[in-house]
Amino acid sequence: MDFSAALPIFVITLREGVEAALVVGIVLACLEKAKAQQLNRWVYGGVIAGIVASALVGVFFIWGIQALSLQYPEYESIIKQLMETVFGVIAIALLSWMLIWMTQQARFLKAEIEGNVTAAMQQGDAAGWGVFALIFIAVLREGFETVVFIVAKFQQGIVPAIGAIAGLAGAILIGFLLFQGGVKINIRQFFSIMGSFLLLIVAGLVVGALKHFDQTAALLGEINPRLEQLCFYHSQIAQDPSCLLGPMAWDTSSILPDNQFPGLVFKALFGYRAKIYLVQAIAYFVFLFTVGGIYFNSLTVPKVVSRKSEQSIQGN
Repeated sequence: MDFSAALPIFVITLREGVEAALVVGIVLACLEKAKAQQLNRWVYGGVIAGIVASALVGVFFIWGIQALSLQYPEYESIIKQLMETVFGVIAIALLSWMLIWMTQQARFLKAEIEGNVTAAMQQGDAAGWGVFALIFIAVLREGFETVVFIVAKFQQGIVPAIGAIAGLAGAILIGFLLFQGGVKINIRQFFSIMGSFLLLIVAGLVVGALKHFDQTAALLGEINPRLEQLCFYHSQIAQDPSCLLGPMAWDTSSILPDNQFPGLVFKALFGYRAKIYLVQAIAYFVFLFTVGGIYFNSLTVPKVVSRKSEQSIQGN
C-alpha cells in the first residue's frame, strides 16, 4: 500500500483541524470565564455533528460519481476524469481562499469568536443552540474543505482516509496541549509552516487537475470522432505532445520516477511529476507566484499585533 498519498491529506487535515480546535478551545474558555460550563455539551455536540456532516458530504459526492458511472457505463472513464477535474478545481479554490483568508483574519479570531459566544449566550433558552451552531459551522467549514480534497483523490482508495484520521488525531492532540496541557505553541509559526506546505500541495493539485482535464478531452476524442479536434496538439506541432497541454516541458522519469521513493513523496507533497507538459509547468509557477505572493504578503503583519494574538490564544 502506497502511504505517500496520505501525506498531503494529513497536512491539510492537521491544519484545518487545528483551526477548528482553536475555535472550540476559545469557545470553551469563554464559557468557563462566564461560568456557563453547562453549555459545554453543546460544544461537543457541535464538534461531533460537524465531523459527521463532513463525512456524509464525502459519501454523497462519491455515491454521486458512482451512480453516474453506473447509469452511463460507456462514459465511465470520462466521468471519472471529469469529476476529478471538477473536484480538483473546487479544492484549489477553497484551499487557496482558506489559506489567504485565515492568515489575514487570524489576529482577529479570538475577538470575533468571543463576540459570537456572547451574542449566543444572550439568546436565553436558545443559548445552547447558538453555541452548537457556532461550533457546527466552524467544524463543517474546515471539514468540507478537507472532504473536497479527499474526493479529488478518491481513486487512491482508503489511503487518503488514513491520512485524514491521522491529521484529525494530531489536531485533537495539539488542541488538548494548548488548552488543557498548558503547553506553549507558537501558533503563528505553526500556521506559517503548514501554510507553506499547503501552498505547495495546492500547486501540485493544479498540475493534477490539468492532467485530468487533458485526459478527459483525449477520451472524448477517442469515443466521439467529431470531438477529435479537441486535441489540437499533434506530433507535427510538437514532439511527444499532450492533448491540450502542449509539448513535454521535462521528463525526469529515468532520474527520479514519480512512482518510486523518493519521487512518490515529492509527488504527494509538492506536485512533482516526472513528466510534465508546458501548460502544467506554466500554471504551477503562475499559481505559486500569485497565490503564494498574496499568502506570504499576508504574513507580514505587525509583530506587536501578532504577539498579542498568540498571547490571547495561549492565555486561555
